[in-house]
Amino acid sequence: MFLRIIRRCCTIKELQINEEIRDKEVRLIDVDGSQLGIVPIKKALEISEEKRLDLVKIAPTANPPVCRIMDYGKYKYELAKKEKEARKNQKIINVKEIRLTPNIETHDLNVKAKTASKFLESGDKVKVSVRFRGREMGHTEIGREVLNDFAKLTGEFGIIEKPAKLEGRSMVMYLTPRTE
Repeated sequence: MFLRIIRRCCTIKELQINEEIRDKEVRLIDVDGSQLGIVPIKKALEISEEKRLDLVKIAPTANPPVCRIMDYGKYKYELAKKEKEARKNQKIINVKEIRLTPNIETHDLNVKAKTASKFLESGDKVKVSVRFRGREMGHTEIGREVLNDFAKLTGEFGIIEKPAKLEGRSMVMYLTPRTE
């Protein structure tokens, strides 16, 4: 009693072309998109060779599988070009961090708020954290007030994404750029 396990790749990254196609019959689509019907694989290969193009299996799960006559190199180039264009249009959002202390002076707070405003203007998120040391942990409400003042100073450029929350010895708040 022998068990034979056949493993197949469930996601095909590369399309099968020309002699790689092992089916007996395929539904054939011409270069201009017109259907040529269900034909044997040998005839489909002959037609593609006459036109000096490739036979590409575009729908392997269909019954019978769908093959198209096309220039495979040009097709891959177009796909790569579209993918590159899509990547170019993506906006990468970075998270910048600004650290404060509960007993920060107003001038220092204004300088840090100005820096955060520049980050928000350029489209980045800002993580504002107040670090508590020693006995400062007993007065976390002071840190919350500092973060609220900071949010008011940067209110023109950003809005609060996540309100102030105590995480260990730090109180953290996230700001995102304003969208018009």
